[in-house]
Amino acid sequence: MRIDIVSAVPDLLSSPLNNSILKRAQDKKKVEIVVHNLRDYAFNKHRQIDDKPFGGEPGMVLKPEPFFECLKELIKERTYNNIIFTTPRGKIFNQKAANRFSLSENIIIVAGHYKDIDERVRQKFATDEISIGNFVLTGGELPALLITDAIVRLIPGVLNDSESALNDSFQNGNVVEAPCYTRPAEYEGMKVPEVLLSGNKKEIEKWKEEQSLSLTKKWKDYNKNGENNG
Repeated sequence: MRIDIVSAVPDLLSSPLNNSILKRAQDKKKVEIVVHNLRDYAFNKHRQIDDKPFGGEPGMVLKPEPFFECLKELIKERTYNNIIFTTPRGKIFNQKAANRFSLSENIIIVAGHYKDIDERVRQKFATDEISIGNFVLTGGELPALLITDAIVRLIPGVLNDSESALNDSFQNGNVVEAPCYTRPAEYEGMKVPEVLLSGNKKEIEKWKEEQSLSLTKKWKDYNKNGENNG
């Protein structure tokens, strides 16, 4: 898989893409992640990529020309299954979407910044508009990283334990995973549930299912009507 990320502030992407699972995935040649600096495609000597919006609103809007130049160049080089725009008005990203994108061969993620991207860029190129929640950030770089991370960890061979991703929360519909414990069995007076130490696989699976259902109910209550009641 190849993922191209287009950003006005590429330095924000550097550290996360070069550490932990994302770095390992690239080292294993399971994914190629290429970051493109929008300013490299600007027309004038000042490398201007933004301007004031028509209509007199406050803020600055990313200009269409650099995006058109960058995206046209990429599309000439290969076929892309998805061109994802991070935007508050997009569909809320979830595990189902991550699973779908993980099957793609080539993906572009366009990270907005400032007030917005000129609408003509979206009209011309976007195949998917994705939001990570009902709130606004200073730019689309963090959502682009979250989407990338969620996709890459699903690629076969990226995680050391091939079954790990299959047991994550939300892989089996809107169901939250049961609590996890490790050694020591007792710490500061808090003990691991006895059933997990019993070796009885049937009882362990029953416990995990009960805990998962309980936590899922709490999760749904927290997020009822899109509000966090906690």
